[in-house]
Amino acid sequence: MTGVYVIELVSVNTGGPKYLGEHRGRPVRSGIAKLPVAVESLWLDRLNLEGDAQADLRVHGGPDKAVYAYPSEHLPVWSAELGGELGPAAFGENLTTAGATEDDVCIGDRWTWGQAVLEVCQPRTPCFKLAIHRARGDIGRRFKDSGRTGWYLRVLQPGRVPVAGPITVERHPMGATVTAVHEAARHGGAPPAVVEALLHVEPLALGWKLKLAERLPG
Repeated sequence: MTGVYVIELVSVNTGGPKYLGEHRGRPVRSGIAKLPVAVESLWLDRLNLEGDAQADLRVHGGPDKAVYAYPSEHLPVWSAELGGELGPAAFGENLTTAGATEDDVCIGDRWTWGQAVLEVCQPRTPCFKLAIHRARGDIGRRFKDSGRTGWYLRVLQPGRVPVAGPITVERHPMGATVTAVHEAARHGGAPPAVVEALLHVEPLALGWKLKLAERLPG
């Protein structure tokens, strides 16, 4: 994809922290169990969609994880692999999208959604809470190995956003896809020259730049 294109919204999903289950004998709270909203519009600020929140702000939320998007194109594949039909919000995403996957979406892409402007800034690396949510101990490994990670966006301009969409995307000129970044951060995933180039993609979240830098020799 080049230039400007449109992403459709299959669903917009929100949820606040609630009891999720237990991990190593301790109760776990999380906002991962989201539900589709049934209103016409929501307010989007720099940290959250209206009605959304995170339980552990040390590792979740923040400006570089304000909104999480996941392609609906992956849901049939996951349904077949996991043995049950999956629908919107299956992976705790705020936006279940249609029209682009990690192979299309680039770090730095600008999304105009109603009054708001967002910027793609990193792939997702799931924590143990996804395994509890999906009741699959292997889901984290499957998620990373498949490359079907979805992506996070930061909010450059807050505003009211229409739940029905659409979202207009302006592609970042460097063309560093979410897939490319995800693969480069894996062991042996990319030559040093590619890693160096990705480190110069200014909108890439700092945490991922640090991951990539660890892949460079010396």
